[in-house]
Amino acid sequence: MASTSSTSKYKASEIKVLEGLEPVRKRPGMYIGSTDARGLHHLAKEILDNAVDEAIAGFGKTIQLFRSPLSEAQIKLIGDKEAGKEAITVVDNGRGIPVDMHSSGVSALEVVMTKLHAGGKFEETAYQASGGLHGVGSSAVNALSTILQVIVKRDNKYYFQAHSRGIPFAPVKTITADEVLKMFPVAAVKLMSHQTGTLLSFVPDSTIFSTTTLSHKTLVNVIKDRAYLMAGIYFEFFDEIVGKEQHFYFEGGIRSLVEHINMNRKPLHDVVYVNEDWKDEETGKHIGVEIAIQFNDSYTEKLESYVNVIHTPDGGAHVNGFRNGLGYVLRDYAKKNNLLKEKEMFTTDDMKEGLAAVIFVKMPANDLQFESQTKTKLNNSEAQTAVYQVFKDGFSTFLEENPKAGRTIIDKIMLSARARMAARAAKDAVIRKGVLEGSTLPGKLADCQSKIAADCEIYIVEGDSAGGSAKQGRDRKFQAIFPLRGKILNTERARLDKIVAFEELKNLVIALGAGIGETFNPDKLRYHRIILMNDADVDGEHITTLGLTFFFRHLPQIVEQGYLYVAMPPLYKIKNGKTEKYVYSDDDKDVYIAEILKETPDAKIGIQRYKGLGEMNPEQLWETTMNPEFRMLKKITIDDADQADKTFSTLMGDDVAPRKKFIQTHAKLATIDI
Repeated sequence: MASTSSTSKYKASEIKVLEGLEPVRKRPGMYIGSTDARGLHHLAKEILDNAVDEAIAGFGKTIQLFRSPLSEAQIKLIGDKEAGKEAITVVDNGRGIPVDMHSSGVSALEVVMTKLHAGGKFEETAYQASGGLHGVGSSAVNALSTILQVIVKRDNKYYFQAHSRGIPFAPVKTITADEVLKMFPVAAVKLMSHQTGTLLSFVPDSTIFSTTTLSHKTLVNVIKDRAYLMAGIYFEFFDEIVGKEQHFYFEGGIRSLVEHINMNRKPLHDVVYVNEDWKDEETGKHIGVEIAIQFNDSYTEKLESYVNVIHTPDGGAHVNGFRNGLGYVLRDYAKKNNLLKEKEMFTTDDMKEGLAAVIFVKMPANDLQFESQTKTKLNNSEAQTAVYQVFKDGFSTFLEENPKAGRTIIDKIMLSARARMAARAAKDAVIRKGVLEGSTLPGKLADCQSKIAADCEIYIVEGDSAGGSAKQGRDRKFQAIFPLRGKILNTERARLDKIVAFEELKNLVIALGAGIGETFNPDKLRYHRIILMNDADVDGEHITTLGLTFFFRHLPQIVEQGYLYVAMPPLYKIKNGKTEKYVYSDDDKDVYIAEILKETPDAKIGIQRYKGLGEMNPEQLWETTMNPEFRMLKKITIDDADQADKTFSTLMGDDVAPRKKFIQTHAKLATIDI
């Protein structure tokens, strides 16, 4: 809880103003990245991070986020049919935004909410470390909201102001506790229980955003991220739209996050944890460095990096410092302890296999340098130096004190290095003269005539009969057919050397033309629609799953670019007199038959159940599954990479127990094809 003296020191004089709000509405993408769902959720992050900033500064321990339908009061206040249908409200028990008179002639609260580049994060006296950049957070959200309301509790009083699209309805005023409760019957209870704090509620502007419906899952992930980073801070999420309440609190902080990342993997040692304040001797400025790492038995890396509470998916200086420190320490340790054979060495990529790491640096907000306002990559060179020195010293100490863990890590890395060298040797031996890149196409590929990748598509089909029908039924101008023989290799835990040695997968990579692994070049991809087409039965779905696993683990760029699809062949052909119709599910079949019987009760209906693509002649296969005018395709996307990674590890990995548990949990949801 903030002390009275601390609250009194945070005043209007600490709020600096640089310019107005118009640029935000004219070019919202410059401030929040986009105006789609991603940009929409960025608004929630900005307001949540304001509350987290107070916690980082040492004020407040509890943060609540509410997702709720618009209240009658909000609807009346807006008077706008384009208002959107839900609001986000954040409550914290920090010091409360200053409300005293600012030098510009209005309340500091109004300045913060209506002036771009205005906030308390320029002065280190207000915030030592902050997620906000240049004070655009609250004002940008205000500019892009149909309605924004803020209530500040300070000095046992409630200060209120409402805005629409960045413009205040009236000056800041004091209101009674009853008025607060009337406006926010649920959220206000939380604010009123605090000695000081802020309640901010906004409704995104539907004239700006392509959607104003927020995702429960995305909000949970945003809150959970911050709960892991802010050890000891209590987060509550109340989603009144879906009727869920969730609480998040992690005493272990980022150590708990690393353990969570490795939940479905086998850790090879205890979590390495480093936490130290680094001081720049030249400037005297401080950077907090907190890192947790743990190697596991998988072949993939999971690295999360943050600056204050900002997730930096593109990494930057702090990640570079970590990688440099990791490489220096491991190479030095391996040499000193004679853990490498003659001429052996490992690369940065070798150290990525099975690495789970979280890098968290805390810096004064006025020093932060990002590539853009969306803050995906940190540019501060001093962060690289700080992370390198702190992690190098801490990790070296850990290895010296835990020699068994050190040897295990080096063994894991060298296994990766040797596999990499074996893969390179296999490629040199098996696929000479650039064949992997497509200079000689495999004979089993029935290629299309067009050479424009954006126009071309390739069907990956299992079975000779289905492949034969597909080759005869296709449109040769833009449709290629690649037949597979039987089920391909389960590549969940297969390294590149095994893949290039497996004939079917080697030929598939050659056919696609873009290479694989470190040689992958998206510009050489020969098809922009890669379609897995298999039977609509259990075996067919298993083959499709093996295909999805291969692309997700070894050609993820194809999935990320939206080039991977799954064909949807029909389950039934229903004949009524001279009329024939294909349906794609049992429900569709039942509905269509009911429609026929309603008009013709004594109709003679013929139902043909397709057990496989091979049962269709070329014309039927074209008409139902390959003709762009009528076919149904499922586009494969990754909305939640973490969940996708977990699912593939569970269902396709070597560990039986998690898979058995998953099957038992979801058994009732399965559709059994008997």
